[in-house]
Parts: sequence; C-alpha cells; structure tokens
Amino acid sequence: MASRPGVAALGALAGAGAAAAVWGIGIERHLFTVRHHTVRVLEPGSTPLRVLHVSDAHMAPWQRGKQEWMAKLASLRPDLVVNTGDNLGHREGLAGIRRAFEPFAGVPGVFVHGSNDLYEPSPRNPLRYILGPSERATTAPKLDTAALDAFFADELGWTSLNNAAATLDVRGTAVKLFGVSDAHHDLDDLDALPAHVAALPSAPVSIGVTHAPYRRVLDAFTEIGADVLIAGHTHGGQVRVPFYGALVSNCDLPPKQARGLSSWTHDGRTVPLNVSAGLGHSIYSPVRFACPPEVSLLTLAPRAR
Repeated sequence: MASRPGVAALGALAGAGAAAAVWGIGIERHLFTVRHHTVRVLEPGSTPLRVLHVSDAHMAPWQRGKQEWMAKLASLRPDLVVNTGDNLGHREGLAGIRRAFEPFAGVPGVFVHGSNDLYEPSPRNPLRYILGPSERATTAPKLDTAALDAFFADELGWTSLNNAAATLDVRGTAVKLFGVSDAHHDLDDLDALPAHVAALPSAPVSIGVTHAPYRRVLDAFTEIGADVLIAGHTHGGQVRVPFYGALVSNCDLPPKQARGLSSWTHDGRTVPLNVSAGLGHSIYSPVRFACPPEVSLLTLAPRAR
C-alpha cells in the first residue's frame, strides 16, 4: 500500500493537473490579448506605421466571442494588416472570418496561406503537438480556399503574397512586401520569389511574410533584403512551461523564438522577426496554457539618426 504522504502527493499532483486542464481548456484560450512591439526600421524622420499582425484564427462558425473580439481590433486603426494564415478551422469557418474581418475593409492588407486555409482539420492526439512538428494534412478534405481568397482580395482589398510580391502605399510610405505559401507543406517557391521582388521598384522598407517560419524561408527572405520578418504557425508552443517557454515550434525554428519579437541572423544581416502565437487552435486540441491567444501591433518607427 502507498504511504499516506505518497497518497497525499499523488492527490496533490492530480489536483494540480485538473486545475491546469480547467484553466487551459476553459479559461486561458479565451483570454485574447494584443502584444505591442516597436521596430525601428524606417528611415530617420519617417512617419511611424502601425502594422496589425493577425495569425492562426482557426475559425469555427460557433466561435462568436473570438469573432467579435477580432472585429473590435479595427478600433486600433492599423495602417496595414498582415495576415499570416490558418484562418479556417472548420469547413464553415469562412462565415466567422467574414464577421471578424469585415470592419477592416479598405485598410491596406496582405495575406498568405497556412495549411488550415487549404485542408480541413482532422482528429488527432493533441499530445502529438508537443512532441514535434505536426503531420502534413494532404489527405484531409480540401477547404474552399478560393472563397477565402475572394473575400480577402475582392471584398477587403487585400493583396495575396502567396509566392508573390507587391508594393503598397501605406500612409504615404511605399512598403515592399513579399511572401510564400505554406512552407509546412513545401508550397513555398523560394526559387521564383527573388525575381518577383527584383521586378518591384525600390522602397524604404521591405517586409517578408510567411505562415510557417522555417529556417530556409527566413534565410531566403533575409537574403532578398527583408527589413522585417513576420510569421505565425507556431501557436507560441500552445502549451508553454512557466519560466521556461515553448517546448516545440512546430517547425525547425528554435522553440525560444516561437512567440514574440526576436531577431534572425543570416549571411551577415540581422533583422527583426515577429512570430505570433496566434488566436486559435485546432478544434480537436482546444487548449492553451501559459500562452494566451494574441495578435501583435507592430509600430514601425524611424531608426535613430
């Protein structure tokens, strides 16, 4: 028989686990927050630009609280919206995405695809997420990606950066943006991207956009000349260990960079990297722990003279 102290310890451990589950499943995944960062990459004397970085909504139609919270983000008055993918979390998720993003119509924006803009989520063991990169979903039913893209491009006026590049006028500043489609499914075309970027006129600031921050993508963006790197996909680890951080990044990015503003160095250049922990989760893994759902508000500010 177990000793009384042993029984008490097991009981305490079970109680702590139950409390953590209640918090992560019932409370924290609904605690939406805005992370603020200042990134000094503009030319001295330039007007600061407010960039709203939204990622990984994994939207299901019944998630009305998340939809309403996202819609209210328009009150932040961003100058540019960067959407790094995984918008859909259900075959009927576009209805919720419409409610969330309709207030941003007319605000300059760009978007790239994540796997959950392409394939329907499927049941899987949620513990697999913290053991390593998630499996590719190419055998899952396809989502209506064309309808999602039409909403973003035709109704909101946003620009697709899926293996593409564009220059936008953002509050009077020319901003060069380029990106790739979902690198987690090897849909990134890094061979063609430099030519797309080179065809654009020069601009005072360049932003590289990807859903999944694989090293090969970040390296290529840095070589092309990105001044800022923006990504999602990681969920910040989704379940983080207090005072330690993420256990996984769901790609080959170091887990310590799975959330927030850090920097990326390649070939002698160091540039800011913002990875959003995202707003959602798979409907089959409805938990967040020490990693509340988030968006980022990046203020691109002038460099010191």
